[in-house]
Amino acid sequence: MGGTNDFLNILRHLNKAIMVQLILIVLAAWLLIMLVQRLLPGLAGKLPGPYRTYLLASVPVLRLGIMLLAVVFIIPRIIEPTIENLVALLATAGLVVGFAFKDYVSSLIAGIATLYEMPYRPGDWIAIDGAYGEVRTIGLRAVEIVTPDDTVVVIPHLKLWDGLIFNANDGSRNLLCVADFSLHPQHDAALVQQTLYDVGLTSSLVQLQRPITVMVQEKPWGTHYRLKAYPVEPREQFRFITDLTIRGKAALLALGVEFAVAPAALGPTS
Repeated sequence: MGGTNDFLNILRHLNKAIMVQLILIVLAAWLLIMLVQRLLPGLAGKLPGPYRTYLLASVPVLRLGIMLLAVVFIIPRIIEPTIENLVALLATAGLVVGFAFKDYVSSLIAGIATLYEMPYRPGDWIAIDGAYGEVRTIGLRAVEIVTPDDTVVVIPHLKLWDGLIFNANDGSRNLLCVADFSLHPQHDAALVQQTLYDVGLTSSLVQLQRPITVMVQEKPWGTHYRLKAYPVEPREQFRFITDLTIRGKAALLALGVEFAVAPAALGPTS
């Protein structure tokens, strides 16, 4: 109760003029945040890959900076900036926050850590708790991703503390894609490997500056090939995998090789 009484005493000197100032500060901060969130993404869309990523990543940082600046202007107008007043205010706020908004505040703290560590940025393709998609926006409490099915998933930054975060391109345009092929073991493996490499090399969506590899592994049910390559843009990953799969299958059928039976159909021996 003592902390609450101190807090009320601190606020007793507020008057209409100060209240108008507070409203103007909050309104100005809100307008600046809206301006940043609308203008910068549009500008980023006109820039090449790396510059687009950096500019989008600056949006949550600027938003946090505007909020902190607003707090700096507000605090001297509602309390006398003395150590006693600050201690009383922090004690009261700590009690309220601790009991009512523990998880929310934890997400906010994780959000600040996210802005510093940058485990994901707008434009990154990430997987958290089974949800995979492109990072659309990063707020102070949560990150929004858009899945390949065009579904928006809101993930609290709280997952940063105890969950695994998979980042497929980590702020760059380089996102590795894999097309899988399973063949009957009776075939010329070197010929198949070269054929699949040529399929990757001749794709209209391939990024030629990055390596193209074909991994070969023998399984009990046949020979498993993995064609790995990078699309020109991360957003093209699904079209790219589809292109590799369709043209790869056609090229293998032209060689006369047989595809292996699906492992699940072989029962426990697979």
